Amino acid sequence: MSDFVVSARKYRPQTFSSVVGQKSITSTLKNAIKTDHLAQAFLFCGSRGVGKTTSARILAKTINCFNRTEAIESCDACDSCISFNTGNSLNIYELDAASNNSVDDIRRLIDQVRIAPQLGQYKIYIIDEVHMLSPQAFNAFLKTLEEPPKHAIFILATTEKHKIIPTILSRCQIFDFSRIKVKDIADHLAYIATQEGISADSEALHLIAQKADGALRDALSIFDQLVTFSGTTLTYKQVIENLNILDYDYYFRIVETAEKADIPSGLLLLNDVYEKGFDGHHFIIGLANHYRNLLVCKDVRTAQLLEVGESVQQRYIDQANAIDHYLILRALGVLSKTDVEYKSSKNQRLLVEMAVMQLCSLKQELEKKNG
Repeated sequence: MSDFVVSARKYRPQTFSSVVGQKSITSTLKNAIKTDHLAQAFLFCGSRGVGKTTSARILAKTINCFNRTEAIESCDACDSCISFNTGNSLNIYELDAASNNSVDDIRRLIDQVRIAPQLGQYKIYIIDEVHMLSPQAFNAFLKTLEEPPKHAIFILATTEKHKIIPTILSRCQIFDFSRIKVKDIADHLAYIATQEGISADSEALHLIAQKADGALRDALSIFDQLVTFSGTTLTYKQVIENLNILDYDYYFRIVETAEKADIPSGLLLLNDVYEKGFDGHHFIIGLANHYRNLLVCKDVRTAQLLEVGESVQQRYIDQANAIDHYLILRALGVLSKTDVEYKSSKNQRLLVEMAVMQLCSLKQELEKKNG
């Protein structure tokens, strides 16, 4: 039987310092442990794959560690850490509220809370997807959450904070986890590729990070899938083929044909996009994002908002310098209008072709206006 372990599990952070993209939250939690200002209830909120449950486990492990390091990290050597790592800890309980959401489940939890820890100072209860609890279960949980025994700490995690009743929210310290930046995800993927002996293009990793949309777990799943296909070498071309992403190059070439006012070349490029199986709406959204990136590159102060690799970033800067500011804004207006009208259009391909022809006519429009 294969001993393969998916990257999301194999490289799951075990310390605060290894959590990706949530430095402000991990610093606050470490300071709370250091100064012994621990709340009795924490609520970790955020979208999927940003490190809520991971941070909850690290917090629980570090609180109960007998020999914390100077950097306020768990030692991984004491009895408490060893029992946690092997899944035998009697002081840390995990409850999935999606499948244990009834009043009876919460009552059983409350009965456990009353019992003091046999080893260590605290008993910690991690309740994942807490928004899935029924209204009756929430009400049964209220009193215990407000006045728990001194040895009990609750860590709640949710992707949908708005579904949690205000009386629960008011009893918790709330931490909002942000979407992880593309650069942070790409850097973490580069580290994993190095550890696994995989040669990966930086552009390929940036593309995976963009596709993950701020969720590190999604990025790791995509990475595993692509490595299964490509072996020990991961290239940009393999990524765009497997993830069905339209190459950056098409957008750069469309903008070049628009600058030359070359309508036939623009239509041929669009036809090539359709023949590769891409949707017209997908193309319009991607091209609008491309023009947005060109606008961002017009000023050094906003160039940092560009979430692409270094070589592609330089291409954006070079193309942005060659295009008038007014033309970029007009192109964004054309593409935004096409995006809105796409779904209601009876002839969607013609609508996209009209947009391309309008883009190729913008330079003449500007010259006429100036003349």
